[in-house]
Amino acid sequence: MNLESTRRRLTEKQADTVDRLTRAAVEVLREEGFAGLTVRNVAARAGVAPATAYTYFSSKEHLVAEVFWRRLAASPEPEAATTDRVARVVAVLRNVALMMADEPELAGAVTSALLGRDPDVEHLRTRIGLDIRARLATALGPDADPDEIEALEMLYAGALVRAGMGYETYEKIADRLETSAALLLE
Repeated sequence: MNLESTRRRLTEKQADTVDRLTRAAVEVLREEGFAGLTVRNVAARAGVAPATAYTYFSSKEHLVAEVFWRRLAASPEPEAATTDRVARVVAVLRNVALMMADEPELAGAVTSALLGRDPDVEHLRTRIGLDIRARLATALGPDADPDEIEALEMLYAGALVRAGMGYETYEKIADRLETSAALLLE
C-alpha cells in the first residue's frame, strides 16, 4: 500500500522509508511507551538518518498520528449486512474503537498525539475525522441527520479519550459505545 504522505507525494523508495519508520515507531512504542519515543530513536530502529525521518515527520506526535491514519485508512468499512441503521453505526464505532485494543501503548500514544497542535497533526486529525464522519454517514444511510452524525462523533471522541486516559479498556469502551449509540439513535 502506497499511502500518500501528509507532507509530500512519495516515490516507491520514499514510501518504503515511511513504512519502515511507521513500523519502527510501533516497535519503539511497545518497548518504551510514548514518553520514550523520539523521531531519532525511531529513525535508528528503521535504519535511516534522523534528518531523513524529519523530512517525513515533523514530530513524534505527527509520526504516531500517521500510524493511526494508515491503520484507519487500511481498515475495511463494516459491511452493510443489515438494514438496521443502529447495528451499522455500532459496527463502525466498534471497528474504530477496537482497532488498537491489543496495543495499549499505541492507543494511548494516539490519544496524546491527536490532541497536539502540530500543523501536520492537525491535518491528519482532519483527515481522520472526515473518514470517520463518512463511515458514520454511510452507516446512517442516505437521509443521515447531520446532528446525529455530530452527536456520534462526539460520543466516539469522548469514548476514545476515556480509554486513552485508562479509565476503561478499549473492549469495554466498544461495549459502551454500542449502548450509547443505541440510546442516541432510538
